[in-house]
Amino acid sequence: MNSIKPICLSAFAVLVLAGCGAQRQVSSTSSLVQITAPLNIKKVAPLKENELKRWSHLDIVNDTIPGMSVDRAYSELLKNKTGVKVIVGIVDSGVDIEHEDLKSVIWTNSKEIPENGIDDDKNGYVDDIHGWNFLGDITKENLEYERIIKNKDLVDEVTYQAAKAVNDKKIADATAGKARTEQMILTLNESDATLVRHFGKSVYTMDEVKAIVSQEPEIQKSKAAMQQMLSFNMPIADLKVAVQKQLDGFNALLNGDNLKTDYRKVVGDNPNDITDTKYGNNNVMGPDKNEILHGTHVAGIVAQVRNNDIGGDGIANNVQILTVRAVPDGDEYDKDIALGIRYAVDNGAKVINGSFGKSFSPHKQWVYDAIKYAEKNDVLIVHAAGNSAEDIDSYDNYPNDSDDKVTEFADNMITIGALNFEYGDKVVARFSNIGKVNVDVFAPGVKIYATTPNDTFKYLQGTSMASPNVAGVAAVIRSYYPKLSASQVKHILMDSGVSISTDVVVGGKPADMRSFTTLSKSGKIVNAYNALLMAQKMSK
Repeated sequence: MNSIKPICLSAFAVLVLAGCGAQRQVSSTSSLVQITAPLNIKKVAPLKENELKRWSHLDIVNDTIPGMSVDRAYSELLKNKTGVKVIVGIVDSGVDIEHEDLKSVIWTNSKEIPENGIDDDKNGYVDDIHGWNFLGDITKENLEYERIIKNKDLVDEVTYQAAKAVNDKKIADATAGKARTEQMILTLNESDATLVRHFGKSVYTMDEVKAIVSQEPEIQKSKAAMQQMLSFNMPIADLKVAVQKQLDGFNALLNGDNLKTDYRKVVGDNPNDITDTKYGNNNVMGPDKNEILHGTHVAGIVAQVRNNDIGGDGIANNVQILTVRAVPDGDEYDKDIALGIRYAVDNGAKVINGSFGKSFSPHKQWVYDAIKYAEKNDVLIVHAAGNSAEDIDSYDNYPNDSDDKVTEFADNMITIGALNFEYGDKVVARFSNIGKVNVDVFAPGVKIYATTPNDTFKYLQGTSMASPNVAGVAAVIRSYYPKLSASQVKHILMDSGVSISTDVVVGGKPADMRSFTTLSKSGKIVNAYNALLMAQKMSK
């Protein structure tokens, strides 16, 4: 086991600790000293369930878990303090606004009279009580490269050829993928059935599988197979659904189904006309609750009620969730994202979370203009870096705040990579995109516990989960220090983070070890405690 080098705080934190003003900023200076203590160990024991459910809230020093020190921030820095209410826009697949742990934090448009069929506030959206649904009654959509192949006029020849190359490769991969997935489904079903008989129960854990002692070849084979299946960190029932969905996707691709259906026809607008805004409806949950798992989970990470003994805890304690349904099962349209950002801005959001992304963006200028509009109105946009284990300094990942991947055209957008809960050389999530220029900072994104539809809670993972963790911290800063600008909050999140200088595994490939400092612009992980210290100092 490699020893872990000391973690260094930002220069700001060091100055705070050394400065004569430190005692005025927190109630106890001893806690500040603990943050600067060298760390040369990592947590060896597996996380307990209560630790795993809230690991993103825990402290990298006290708990030896690479969380964001949220609990510590509340107990040591925010105790007996009152912030202002902050509206957080969730641009996503939709949110279960009836969820028991979210319904009390859902934004309500006080300027609109519910269900009277009149646009009372004259903002162009009738009865938009809790937000707006730009997808209407659809749940599925084409991927952007498919749209480009169907309509070559959307892009230039170079982009069209790039889209065609993606399609050709996907067809080739689907042929091989179909065979592998069919074999995986067969192995999964057979091995699961064997172990269900062995245990006498339908649900079992990785530890129970590892502990199996048997000389029966069938049991041994099933043990090995299920250890591999359980390594995906998903319940077996969910894994079966996910694998079948993957197989269905391969079959659809090979049959050409992905190019035949015009999903957008149901919505009724022209997606290539940004001035055509009279579409969608006020049903922010959409037509199928099962399709809003992603958005509901994202919303919960930010705002599920803290300390109510229900499910998990949100990062922010004084927020309202404004729902913008704009992300389908497929690629989001640039038009929906651009109008969704503007809608959230116009209705008072101070933070917008965007846990979505794609490799082609035919109308990217519409989104760029919306990002600039948000900047003009002092709104911070927090965006997921993506889950392709790519370097987005050279790999396209939209939306972004730099058309040339070098020069930012706005200073109100922060892009987030994902962390694993294992502090050490595996601290970077194996799926997370990286980028010394285009990823700003990292945050927890593996096995995050939050709200899911119908009053349930689940663990999900992705930079989609890392982004709302940061959006939550941003909302806390904007609540307690409302005079700080979106740009200032962005740089606080980056500059106040905890630096890691060790080499880490990138892309889940043990042979690819790189310094953590090279994976993002800041080389840091977000820390709410440090961020609030910096916010307090800057606000004075």
